[in-house]
Amino acid sequence: MELSLASLIEWFKEHPEILAWLGGSSVFIFCFSILGVSYLVSIIPEDYFLPSKRTPTLWKSKVPILRLAVLVIKNIIGILLIMGGIMMLVLPGQGLLTIVTGFLFLDYPGKFIIERRIVSYPAILAALNWIRKRNNKPSLKV
Repeated sequence: MELSLASLIEWFKEHPEILAWLGGSSVFIFCFSILGVSYLVSIIPEDYFLPSKRTPTLWKSKVPILRLAVLVIKNIIGILLIMGGIMMLVLPGQGLLTIVTGFLFLDYPGKFIIERRIVSYPAILAALNWIRKRNNKPSLKV
């Protein structure tokens, strides 16, 4: 089957409900990313990116079933954000920002190293600290 712009437009004309769902989810994820980024950045502990801080919290070791539930929910949210971000690459919205936010929700090996490397860029650290300052939070330490 040949995929061309004309055939894609024709397919969406035949299935308008899919376009409505894509548009609705794009608007939802756009609003979530705008409202959520400020909140999420403000709740990061100021010493989160320091290697010495990387010890499990008490609730993770005392309540493993709760830890598993939180892990599953975080990963589901991350996957949904990545899927929504991919959709926003062609639909209105902040596609790349939403994809990056989705990857930050996921748990995978080497995540902390990647996060530290990203946050250590001066422009990104300045933007994060600007958001934290607006929310009366101390600057992040890296």
